[in-house]
Amino acid sequence: MKLNIDGLLVYFPYDYIYPEQFSYMLELKRTLDAKGHGVLEMPSGTGKTVSLLSLIVAYQRARPLDVTKLIYCSRTVPEIEKVIEELRKLMDFYEKELGEKVPFLGLALSSRKNLCIHPEVSSLRFGKEVDSRCLSLTASYVRAQHQRDGSLPACRFFEDFDTHGREVPIPYGIYNLDDLKAHGRQKGWCPYFLARYSILHANIVVYSYHYLLDPKIADLVSKELARKSVVVFDEAHNIDNVCIDSMGVNITRRTLDRCQANVATLQATIQKGGSRQHPDSRAFCGVPEAVRRLPAGAGAGAAGGAGEPPRFPQGPLREGLHRAQAPAVLCRAAALTAADAGDRGRGRLLCHHPRRQLRHPRQHLRQGCMDASIAIKPVFERFQSVIITSGTLSPLDIYPKILDFRPVTMATFTMTLARTCLCPMIVGRGNDQVAISSKFETREDIAVIRNYGNLLLELSAVVPDGIVAFFTSYQYMENIVASWYEQGILENIQRNKLIFIETQDGAETSMALEKYQEACENGRGAILLSVARGKVSEGIDFVHHYGRAVIMFGVPYVYTQSRILKARLEYLRDQFQIRENDFLTFDAMRHAAQCVGRALRGKTDYGLMVFADKRFARADKRGKLPRWIQEHITDANLNLTVDEAVQVAKFFLRQMAQPFHQEDQLGLSLLTLEQLQSEEVLQRIEQIAQQV
Repeated sequence: MKLNIDGLLVYFPYDYIYPEQFSYMLELKRTLDAKGHGVLEMPSGTGKTVSLLSLIVAYQRARPLDVTKLIYCSRTVPEIEKVIEELRKLMDFYEKELGEKVPFLGLALSSRKNLCIHPEVSSLRFGKEVDSRCLSLTASYVRAQHQRDGSLPACRFFEDFDTHGREVPIPYGIYNLDDLKAHGRQKGWCPYFLARYSILHANIVVYSYHYLLDPKIADLVSKELARKSVVVFDEAHNIDNVCIDSMGVNITRRTLDRCQANVATLQATIQKGGSRQHPDSRAFCGVPEAVRRLPAGAGAGAAGGAGEPPRFPQGPLREGLHRAQAPAVLCRAAALTAADAGDRGRGRLLCHHPRRQLRHPRQHLRQGCMDASIAIKPVFERFQSVIITSGTLSPLDIYPKILDFRPVTMATFTMTLARTCLCPMIVGRGNDQVAISSKFETREDIAVIRNYGNLLLELSAVVPDGIVAFFTSYQYMENIVASWYEQGILENIQRNKLIFIETQDGAETSMALEKYQEACENGRGAILLSVARGKVSEGIDFVHHYGRAVIMFGVPYVYTQSRILKARLEYLRDQFQIRENDFLTFDAMRHAAQCVGRALRGKTDYGLMVFADKRFARADKRGKLPRWIQEHITDANLNLTVDEAVQVAKFFLRQMAQPFHQEDQLGLSLLTLEQLQSEEVLQRIEQIAQQV
């Protein structure tokens, strides 16, 4: 399909288009025309990725001097791979329409763990192990030693790339991670360093947020990218937390001990006169003078005055996880502590006790960043257009405040539907009329726990295939499930469906997901118990029968006793006049919306969205849900009992079980090119975007 988007010829690789996709591309083009930044909230499952790619690629081709590159940032490897596959479809469509090979390069970049082809290094389980082993084979001093003594280990893939790969550009095409590894094996070149080198020549680069937001990584990977690039942060509802995490440093007792030993080795080597030959002297000599002269006796948590160098706790503050990282960590910690002293309290040095449910609790220092704008400010200043987009960004106007930028466009889009395929409901009472809520005062009430169990039990009997249930924390989930077991509720639920549980162990969770999907496939049906802010709530799609219902047990407020959170809330209050309760509610509701949004991944999909907490019915909570969810919460579904919720679910599922074909959507929620060009449809499309 070829579209006219405000005078721009856009190739769209499908025969049909959603009205909101056309509206989204219009807003996107206005943002690029203005050479400014945008905040766009697009309903889940409505083709946001292909809309972004289609419009921006068309803009690149039509105005190559205005937009030279698209930098597409996503959160997880599966999401990165999905973007690359959509890009591949788009470029196949271009070549089919043009009848020739398009000189275009698009590639994904990920960590060494995901791109390494060295037989020994790639077999290591953890990313940090892969990074450390790779550095031990490719560092400049290691290579120099290898040149003097060929018996010492080196990476032949890196050596061959360094000798030949830089001279031969990677052929035009679209490369996902497997494609890069296949090309690397064919050439004998390291795919990781090949990808890093090739992003300078690529038209589109798809990689993680951290390649732009983490100062250490961005300085290595992204510093040479051109200003006339468009940056897209997809699934950006949580971008402020990513910014803050990227600027923070955790300092444990073990870290300090290892660092002290490493620096002692450096000192001894320097005193022997071998500083220029010793490998670690390079790292030490790169530390700024202000950091080298840090006073050893400063009290814990103390910060100097605006004109003094920053002070750290007793003893030398050194990063020992890898010696070469020491300067970056020290510099970042020093910069943030200096900010704390002289610049609006943007950084804090906090003594932090992890929560008791952690398996290995220990005290540690957290050099925390309170201001999310510090990490992303260089991105806004450096690139002419930055797009913040997600399915759950409401309320939109908070993002320009906490990220400190001025967007030229802010819009949220409704979802056009031929049938109402989502059914959000708020369950506020049990059948015994006891109010249900996860709030601290009642969360251990046996009646509340029983009613939550009855809700899951009753829904498991009427909802086909898969149900995903989210809790507010791992500890809360463990307590609830243990109580259900004692009450016999768990046994009754298992008669209807198998139960799988997300844990904090990534391998265990991956296995649980796999078995959950198997149970949905073979007709047995399954329930996946998960946690808001966990792996399952971010980037995993429960399409069709994998997620016919999503239940949010409680309002997922962040742990409010955290000293780090308290410091951030204080900063937001003082600098942006954002009240603590407003921010906490905003944060909880964006995560709740992200969780329930897993149920609907397209217009042919359908699902129940169950908000199981009486507080969701309040205007301050409901008003912070995305517009496309709010529009479908009827007054009748605001404060249901468990039985009433089951009846609503039965009625909805019977409706959804009726035959529904693509033709039923045409002209309403799905448009042909001919329908798109009609005056009536164009007028309807104008109503889809709501400017903020």
